[in-house]
Amino acid sequence: MLAFIVRRLIQAVMVMLAVAFVAFLLFQYTGDPVDFMLGQDATPEQRAELRQGLGLDKPFIVQFGHFVANASQGQFGLSLREGRKVSSLFEERLPATLELSFIAAVLAVALGVPMGVYTALKRRSWFSQVLLAFSLLGVSLPTFLIGILFILVFSVTLGWLPSYGRGETVALGGWTTGLLTLDGWKHILMPAVTLCLFQLTLIMRLVRAEMLEVLRTDFIKFARARGLSRRAVHFGHALRNTLVPVITITGLQLGGIIAFAIVTETVFQWPGMGLLFIQSVNFSDIPVMAAYLCFIALVFVLINLIVDLLYFAVDPRLRVERNLAT
Repeated sequence: MLAFIVRRLIQAVMVMLAVAFVAFLLFQYTGDPVDFMLGQDATPEQRAELRQGLGLDKPFIVQFGHFVANASQGQFGLSLREGRKVSSLFEERLPATLELSFIAAVLAVALGVPMGVYTALKRRSWFSQVLLAFSLLGVSLPTFLIGILFILVFSVTLGWLPSYGRGETVALGGWTTGLLTLDGWKHILMPAVTLCLFQLTLIMRLVRAEMLEVLRTDFIKFARARGLSRRAVHFGHALRNTLVPVITITGLQLGGIIAFAIVTETVFQWPGMGLLFIQSVNFSDIPVMAAYLCFIALVFVLINLIVDLLYFAVDPRLRVERNLAT
């Protein structure tokens, strides 16, 4: 187990170094940051002084080494648009993104798995057909269109929910949350549902397909022949074996919720990191773009590591194979 974790950590470090190299290239081939910071009217002396202060006069490898060292400490320099540290901007925007992603992930898993199990066990019921039709809409409709339709119906037509912003928040030390206020819940409801809808329907259809496949296997027939209750067969045996491939896809989708919250945050003007990234792209704010790229890569690396470790808890065959190998 320890050797497995060490190998995964080494792979994670290699992936992060590769992503850091791509992020570093953004600084090298997307314009001179000196031009962005001083403008065209700066004197050669001012440009040379700033270039030396930023370390741009050093060799490529040395600059990359400094970039990796600073990135490992969460330091990506100054935002060209805001004129502030990128780390401070992330500290302000990260709570909003994580809060939105957490609610969306909980909704996707808490609703997707039971809906998938129900549609697999009750294939011919009318409600199962309704859920399958709903899943087709969730997979087919683009996220921005779903968000716009929600705004049109629940904000413009009915006037039930606010259409933009985060609402009233409460400061808990260095963290801000809207989950402790009624206004915060009203503001997060539509963005969270919009963000989770694709993942929810994907998880539902995946669980249904895997559940149907497992229910046709011989060991399920043997469990029924032993006289086990339907509850024990369906949830103690079938669902447990269904979760192995589901965990993989679900883990990647949960990472995708954070990575692709850009569209949802833009539609609802949610003050998170996705909206910050869109604004940085429009302004060519390279430090913010590079930091966001490294952050998303770190999220996926951590989620993949957690998913690999969950395999051992869900599938006992992996533990047996690992013991035999050692």
